[in-house]
Amino acid sequence: QAQLVESGGGLVQAGDSLRLSCAASGRTFSSYAMGWFRQAPGKEREFVAANSWSGGDGNYADSVKGRFTISRNNAKNTVYLQMNSLKPEDTAVYYCAAAGRPLARGIIKESTEYDYWGQGTQVTVSS
Repeated sequence: QAQLVESGGGLVQAGDSLRLSCAASGRTFSSYAMGWFRQAPGKEREFVAANSWSGGDGNYADSVKGRFTISRNNAKNTVYLQMNSLKPEDTAVYYCAAAGRPLARGIIKESTEYDYWGQGTQVTVSS
């Protein structure tokens, strides 16, 4: 089975930046959708960012648009989430997700469309 491992989370102050990494193994996902979701205490898991394939444009939640950027390194089979201008409301456990197929724009934000999930990495943003 494919495995995803997130890293790069931590404790930062508002306005700081972080880059999350998601290393995949067991399968190559360059042709398929990969994304990031997050879950804060007491809230449901929500979509953050995704792209349908490595060369595709990013799709972003309104709350992070203009601040976060998703990218991939196909040689390393790794997806990244560059997070700039972090806010306290960005505090959450961030999960990497991968589909076993391309995902159209209309469904790429749906967590149920993803087949593989990492264990999550904690991002905490203080005021």
